[in-house]
Amino acid sequence: MQRYTVLLLGVAMKYLKNKDHATDAVQQVFLKTLTALPADVQNFKGWLYILMRNHCFQQLRDKKYLQPEDALQYSSSQPMPDVQELHRQEQDIERMKGALEELEEGQRICLTLFYLEKKSYQQIMEEKGYSFMQVKSYIQNGKRKLRGIMDKNRNND
Repeated sequence: MQRYTVLLLGVAMKYLKNKDHATDAVQQVFLKTLTALPADVQNFKGWLYILMRNHCFQQLRDKKYLQPEDALQYSSSQPMPDVQELHRQEQDIERMKGALEELEEGQRICLTLFYLEKKSYQQIMEEKGYSFMQVKSYIQNGKRKLRGIMDKNRNND
């Protein structure tokens, strides 16, 4: 693994733009690799690169949603959102809640944990006992099915 350290550090620096965060990310990916390496990996270097990239995306997404509360407040220089736009967004949220109920249980659970509770694949695997491939499949198929349900409901309105 030592020979891949420079590669992973470069990938982490590209996305995270902070040496300390990048170094921590490399260590976390190495730990993930030791604990969750699938037996059927044919291109280890490519697999490791993708794992690092996805880890960085997860870090950036978590950072985005963990910003302080005052960052969400509107300043006087920003225009207030349109009332009709807010109403449309509320309707979309209600439609999405209904559409989530139409999904199969695994898809609904994984989408809720991943997108609403901001949990990682690893956390979902540990909490629900699903395999990595099950979590990935539930999220991908659930997103596709949810989008289809939402489009169908929007067209019916």
